[in-house]
Amino acid sequence: MTEQADPDKASPDVEAVFRNGTITAFGITLSFSLGFLAQWASSPGVWRFYDGPPAAAIILGSILQIWALALLLPVEGLARPVYDRSRRLYLAGLILTGCGVFGAVIADLVSALAR
Repeated sequence: MTEQADPDKASPDVEAVFRNGTITAFGITLSFSLGFLAQWASSPGVWRFYDGPPAAAIILGSILQIWALALLLPVEGLARPVYDRSRRLYLAGLILTGCGVFGAVIADLVSALAR
């Protein structure tokens, strides 16, 4: 008699302590992303057309980070496939947010040098 491989046993769950640390890290970096966006949006300067793409990248990246965090919060976040999916979403969001921040800095630098 041969044993069938149980798909649920193929990928062990993530330990709760490890997931909790990941949730903390996701939350801290998400707060920095949202904080940067809030600070930038409330600055007294005039928005220019070149501010649009970096702002869109930061907003979309932050949405992906929020989505990744939301996947980890329920108990199902301990399942390895859910954890891996949230990790990929988070990294994509972090990269996109970082590109937006660097894009905004470069756009401001180019704008300042052109004056």
